[in-house]
Formats: sequence, C-alpha cells, structure tokens
Amino acid sequence: MSDTDTALVNRARSGDRPSFEELVRRTSRLVYARLYLDTGCADRAEDLLQETFLLAFRAIPKLTDPAGFRTWLLSIAHNVLIDDARRSSRLKRLKPPPSDRPISELPSAGPSPDEVAEHSEMRQRVLAVLRSLPEEYRLPLTLRYITGADAEVISQQLGLTNGSLRGLLHRGLKMLRERLPADLAPSGIGERGT
Repeated sequence: MSDTDTALVNRARSGDRPSFEELVRRTSRLVYARLYLDTGCADRAEDLLQETFLLAFRAIPKLTDPAGFRTWLLSIAHNVLIDDARRSSRLKRLKPPPSDRPISELPSAGPSPDEVAEHSEMRQRVLAVLRSLPEEYRLPLTLRYITGADAEVISQQLGLTNGSLRGLLHRGLKMLRERLPADLAPSGIGERGT
C-alpha cells in the first residue's frame, strides 16, 4: 500500500468522507473481482460490493493498521459473502408467494430459457476453471477480463509492477487455455491481435 493510500485511510478514519470515497475508487474493482469470483453473478457481486463498502465506512474508525486496509476490506467482503449465503439458504426454504398467473403465462422479452440456461452453465464452467487457477493468476485475470480494468489500475490494485502483471496475465491465460475443456476454449483467447 502506498504512502498516499495510508494517508487516505488515516483521514478516512478521522471522518473525512472524500478520503473514503477515494479509497472506494481505488479498491472497488479489486473487491468486485473477489466477490464475482466467489459468486459467479455480476448483479450479486455488485450488491455485495455496496454492502461491503457500507460496512467498511461504518467500521473504518476502528481500523488499527492503516497499511492493512486492503486486507481488512477483503475480509469484510468475505464476511458479507458468508452472511449473504446464509440469508439465501434461509430464503430458499421459504415458500414462494402465491401468484395470480402461472409462470408459463408471464411474458418474456429476453432470450429463451434454454439460451439463458446454456449461457449460465457455460459461464459457471469457465468460472470453475478460473477458480482452479492459483490465486496469483486468478485476481489479475478477473480484474482484466471480467471487470475490464486496464494494466495501470490492476497494477495499483494489486501492488504489482507492469512487467510482473504482464507476466502473470500471460502465464495465467496460458494456464486457463490449457485447463478449459475443448468445447469452451475459444480460439485465440488471450492471443495477440484478437
């Protein structure tokens, strides 16, 4: 963590809202990437991201080690994820509310259920392969190819040099291509010029 990040954390601990907002700007992609890897759902990851930063804003005055801000923030995200999983399991046990119309009669403007299911299954299979990669490759790949972060942002989020990041992305993509089943491996994934 840079000296400026530590200074921002110290100011945020004292109640300086713009400093906290700057910390959110600097860390949101990292936290989102971690949550997306764990949930596999963009909407859910965004909701959990908001909850994470709300809890962090409330708890930051109690943070004792400003240099450990990112680790502290990721642990809050992990706890938010666990709490959400518990809530979801309780809700699944409840009966759905009665409806006046059967589901088969509700209109749909989106893709067919078969297309949605196929896309969801494919996404989950790719995420499973991504999750199987070592941590050092998982986060850079997620930040780059799922959140769309550029090299500068990823380097800042993970505290890497540009050369280190390029090496991790290259090796991570190579490993991802090798582990993807033949029916999921698009030709040219991560290759130059594609």
